[in-house]
Amino acid sequence: MTRGFGIIGTGTIAAVHADAIAMLPDTRLAAVTDVAAGTAEAFAAARGCAAEPSLDALLARRDVEVACVCVPSGLHAEVGVRAAKAGKHLVVEKPIDVTLDAADRLITAAHEADVALTVISQHRFDPGVIELKRLIDDGALGTLLLGEATTKWYRTQAYYDSAPWRGTWAMDGGALLNQGIHYVDLLRWCMGPPAEVTAVCATQAHQIEVEDTSLAIVKFASGAVGTIMATTAAFPGFPQRLEITGTEGTVTVEDGQIVRSALRSGDAGRSPGPASAAAADAAAVDAVSHAAQIADLLASVDEGRQPAVSGTSGREALEIVRAVYESSRAGRPVTLGQ
Repeated sequence: MTRGFGIIGTGTIAAVHADAIAMLPDTRLAAVTDVAAGTAEAFAAARGCAAEPSLDALLARRDVEVACVCVPSGLHAEVGVRAAKAGKHLVVEKPIDVTLDAADRLITAAHEADVALTVISQHRFDPGVIELKRLIDDGALGTLLLGEATTKWYRTQAYYDSAPWRGTWAMDGGALLNQGIHYVDLLRWCMGPPAEVTAVCATQAHQIEVEDTSLAIVKFASGAVGTIMATTAAFPGFPQRLEITGTEGTVTVEDGQIVRSALRSGDAGRSPGPASAAAADAAAVDAVSHAAQIADLLASVDEGRQPAVSGTSGREALEIVRAVYESSRAGRPVTLGQ
């Protein structure tokens, strides 16, 4: 049986979704739509699918089983709720949305419609991250003490000027919510729930509403601590980095591969996979990990389980980012999990 997909929004990230769908067996891109009809038509012509004139028209198609929501972040819940009510399973680009209220509306709509919802956090499917999580779950790092998530990327002013929604609080969020949230999710996945966040954010190198630099200290419920750093002002852009330290050793992941592993047990870990070019180019995103996450969504539908990265997972990462922003504005620690 061929599974049909529809892509809503044909901007930069839509090409990655289309490539990921093409990588999977028994799947096809049936249709796309965009508020800019010409953009959708050009995308459809290049991909050999239909271009629908409206969201309603795409959602009415019986050959679309899964909707990929690739619109600006501040519209994710609005569009996703409509797709859920139309009975479509959902692949929502990160972040789940820009506010927790919006995230909750989307999660509730998916639950009430009995459709699967995954929020893109494709780096959970990177080989080095999978191996790191295995080492943690097997106890090879011992008791976790410290986690560090770093995104030092570079975006030009032209990147922010390329669309009116970029760099806005209402539709985008800053360096942490747009670029850094990938590794915020990985940090939480590895370290567990946070208890408190203390942060500073600044806009230093761009003319935008939001921050282009953020730094946070996290206290986890386990008693471990961590740091989160995200910027789009670090020329020319560097690999995203996740480092986890426990009583039995430390493992460092950069762009999905283990680059250092020092464990008392001698288990060195395994680290296949190339580095990413996305540090300097928003369009340079490899589709392999997206394909793995979409494949997991389809398997979750067939197996009657939650996707590995659920709507709740997306909300948990967003909760940390919102706490960072609140702490920076208020100049005080923010408590989570209450």
